[in-house]
Amino acid sequence: MFTLTPGRVTSPAKDQLGHLRVLDGWRGISILAVLACHLLPLGPKAWRLNDAAGVFGMAIFFCLSGFLITSFLLKEPSVKAFLIRRLCRIVPLAWLAIPIGLAMAHASSPFYWHSFLFVANYPPFFLTPVTAHFWSLCVEMQFYAGIALIYGVLGKRALYWALPLSCLAATAWRVHVGAYVSIITQERIDEILAGAVMALVYHSHFRLWLGKVPTVVLLLLYFVSTHPDSLMVNYSRPYLAAILVGSTLSRDTLLTPLLTARPLAYIASISYALYVWHPLVADTWLGSGAKIVKYLKRPLLFAAVFAVAHASTFWYERHWIEAGKRWSRRSSGKRDQAQVA
Repeated sequence: MFTLTPGRVTSPAKDQLGHLRVLDGWRGISILAVLACHLLPLGPKAWRLNDAAGVFGMAIFFCLSGFLITSFLLKEPSVKAFLIRRLCRIVPLAWLAIPIGLAMAHASSPFYWHSFLFVANYPPFFLTPVTAHFWSLCVEMQFYAGIALIYGVLGKRALYWALPLSCLAATAWRVHVGAYVSIITQERIDEILAGAVMALVYHSHFRLWLGKVPTVVLLLLYFVSTHPDSLMVNYSRPYLAAILVGSTLSRDTLLTPLLTARPLAYIASISYALYVWHPLVADTWLGSGAKIVKYLKRPLLFAAVFAVAHASTFWYERHWIEAGKRWSRRSSGKRDQAQVA
């Protein structure tokens, strides 16, 4: 239930620092769905549940990205600070894993520079079986460049019309070309943009309407929209994902205990590393062998993936993230809080 305090409304979905804990839950669910898609059989092939799980996870992931990036820009007036933080969060791990994955795949030099510049998701698709998942980082980085350009040139107010129009235009283009699911940016970016529009709604008085949306019904509709056999319903996927996530931000729902559970919070904290490293670890001995042998080794594979992701997050990425925060504060003219202390 909501409790009233002077000047604000609080909910168990938020902790004392104002962090939206349910977003961690959604992030954890999204990466678990992607891991299940890539590493587990989710039923008879005819049911195509693996395809649905991958789309389910990625659409939530993109929605969260759009929501958080836009929320940051609405509060932080510095585009430079935004870019510094995002680049320090994404690039160091990506540039560490990309050459390893390409070397494992024995890729030629064009694959390297297309991957390092995050444009490998365009035809002729410079992606290998080991690095195919990096298409999503290409979409992410291109979105960062686009929203920074809009914000830097036109200002914050432009976000209120540019993001909704861009989202509708991207979906219209998907309908025009018949792209139910795609890895090409203009045919997938509406999933990020829908999350961005949700941020605009959430940080306005319209957020009150989100509490009226039936979350469980939305979850079922969203799952249907992720299945390849739902055909044209796939076009509604970005919007269902955004409204689903938004409905859990404004009030407690049946999903709140799950979304605020500590295991999901931990998985969320290492989710980026899980996403980056799991195909590379799966390309080793742990992912090899005949079908029976391969799946007998799956517990070891999952343990290795989580161990690598944990080490990557807390022994490598953390230093870059903290450096990005320091550099962004300096770029904004803010003193380092550690120095103040």
